[in-house]
Amino acid sequence: MTGDAPDFPPGDGPTSGISVSLTTGTLQAIRERVGKRGVSAYLERAAQRQIERDNLDELIADFDKTLGPADPEAVAAKRAKLTGDASSGAGAAA
Repeated sequence: MTGDAPDFPPGDGPTSGISVSLTTGTLQAIRERVGKRGVSAYLERAAQRQIERDNLDELIADFDKTLGPADPEAVAAKRAKLTGDASSGAGAAA
């Protein structure tokens, strides 16, 4: 931010009104989920999730730049351990 206004992390601070354009189908789908009065809160949560994903993408890119890309077999083994899917792990018995 500029000037004397304080910086706020995503999700904090006072609300500000803006104009946003969405396709009709997207807006209809949002309104079906949250009703007409829940659109702003829905979009706020969606924007926060996207900021989190963007930040994670930046962290991964920094990691890859510093240490090189992750080993796909190691990633598959960790994913199998996290999900409890022993059949998808690297080196699984045939």
